[in-house]
Amino acid sequence: MSMHFEKKLPIPAEIKAGYPLSADIRKIKLERDAQIREIFTGESSRFLLIIGPCSADREDSVLEYLGLLSEVQEKIADKILIVPRIYTNKPRTTGKGYMGLLHQPDPASKPDLLAGIIAIRELHMRSIEQTGLTAADEMLYPENYRYLDDVLSYVAVGARSVEDQHHRMTVSGMDVPAGMKNPTSGDLSVMFNSIIAAQAPHNFIYRGWDVTTDGNDLAHVVLRGSVNKHGNCLPNYHYEDLLLTARLYEQHELKNPAVIVDCNHANSNKKAQEQIRIASEVLHSRSCNPDLKNLVKGLMIESYLVGGRQDAVGGPDHVYGQSITDPCLGWEDTKDLIFSLYHRL
Repeated sequence: MSMHFEKKLPIPAEIKAGYPLSADIRKIKLERDAQIREIFTGESSRFLLIIGPCSADREDSVLEYLGLLSEVQEKIADKILIVPRIYTNKPRTTGKGYMGLLHQPDPASKPDLLAGIIAIRELHMRSIEQTGLTAADEMLYPENYRYLDDVLSYVAVGARSVEDQHHRMTVSGMDVPAGMKNPTSGDLSVMFNSIIAAQAPHNFIYRGWDVTTDGNDLAHVVLRGSVNKHGNCLPNYHYEDLLLTARLYEQHELKNPAVIVDCNHANSNKKAQEQIRIASEVLHSRSCNPDLKNLVKGLMIESYLVGGRQDAVGGPDHVYGQSITDPCLGWEDTKDLIFSLYHRL
């Protein structure tokens, strides 16, 4: 056989029983979920910033970064709600390279999925305990969502996953906002089809169960740019792109129309510093059109303690707090950007 069953992993209920949430964490989660929902339903005019490292590679540096974010959040809470990125699964285009904390709780060591499941749950729990901020994570594997569903306040479905039926149906059973990214091809109809599917109820097989879902009325658009047949990045955050997205929303009977603009990836051609300019342009577009101000609910920004990226994983050349995947903004630039956005809102 080509598939080798190494070990049977604990089911989510067993992991949750071993690593339960405190009453304080549950209270914070409920309050944060309600605040974020109000942004997507239009009851709150606050702007959403989904911000943090490309991948959460180390607990110590991630928690240090989130501590800085929480200090800033206290000063901007009247206009901006921060949802930190704690992305513990890293999609790989070729299947090679670092695949995230779930696979490698120690990036310099061999994969250990059981240790990874525990590590990602503990990281999300500690982030809430220490900062009061519930986080976003990417749903790379639908079957694994239940390990974290009681701690996450936002879920992203990536450009390579958005066409997958299992991802769409799993999102339909979530109670938190789910950002459906446009595919790498840039075809917006694919993204809108995924939102239509995610907002509808379904019946399917999930983790060995026959399940039904109610539909997720907070599934929404994430614009992340695209790549053409020549491998060139094509942005889709400009004013005319936002107008097109607004028109497509009008053509579909979807609840809670919303757009989040991903300032990195193909929108920036993975040039992290470009995120500053892109964020500024998106705010300018919102200010020019009341309909876009209501539609564009926030931004995704990749940021870490140290700007850029590195290949070194462990050892003397490793830079603490610098991305080992895509390039990120450094903290000082991030802080300046957040306050700049705050004063323009």
